[in-house]
Amino acid sequence: MTDPTTPFDLGPQTRIVADIAAGVTDEQLDDPTPCPKMAVRNLLGHLLGLSVAFRDAGRKALGPTTDTDPGQALPDVGPDWREELPKVLDELADAWRDPAAWTGMTRAGGVDLPGDLAGVIAADELLIHAWDLARATGRPYAPDPATLRASYGFLLAAAEETDRDGSLFGPVVAVPRDAPLLDRAVGLSGRDPGWRRAG
Repeated sequence: MTDPTTPFDLGPQTRIVADIAAGVTDEQLDDPTPCPKMAVRNLLGHLLGLSVAFRDAGRKALGPTTDTDPGQALPDVGPDWREELPKVLDELADAWRDPAAWTGMTRAGGVDLPGDLAGVIAADELLIHAWDLARATGRPYAPDPATLRASYGFLLAAAEETDRDGSLFGPVVAVPRDAPLLDRAVGLSGRDPGWRRAG
C-alpha cells in the first residue's frame, strides 16, 4: 500500500460528495445517519464546516475557520446549502492541489498539524462522511480509490492507538479481513458497515 501521506488529488472525492449531497431531498433532512446524534441536516452542516476548515488549512489561511473545535455545537445547514456545499468542496480540492498545502504546518479544528497529515485527515473526513450520507439517504457509493487508500492507512494507524476515547472515533467494529477495503475503513472509523436506513 502506498504511503497515505503522499499528496494526491482530493477533487475526485469532493465531486462524489457533491453528487451524493445533490440527491438529498428536503424530506430526508431530518432522517438519522450512521453518525450518532446527527440527522442528515447535521451531517451536511458538518461537511460544509469541515470543507471550509480544510480549505483554509490547505491555504494556510489560519483563523476562526481553522481554530474552531467541530464538537462545540451540533452543526446544521442554512437555506443556501445546496449552492454553498459544492462551491466549498471545489475550493477545498483546489487548495490541496497546491503542493505547498502538503508541506510545513497548518491547523484544523483548533489542532496544529503537519500539512501532509491534515490533507489525509481531510480525505478521511470526505470518505467516511460520504459513506454516512449515502447510507442515510439510500444512495450508491463508490469512493475515489486514492482517497480510500489514504483514509484506510490513516484509520489503521489510528486504530493502533490506545486512547480510543470516542472523541475522534468510536470503538473499532470488527470486519472480516477479506471484506472490501471500504468496509474495513468504515469499521476502523467506528461504524458498522452493515448500517442501513430504516425501510
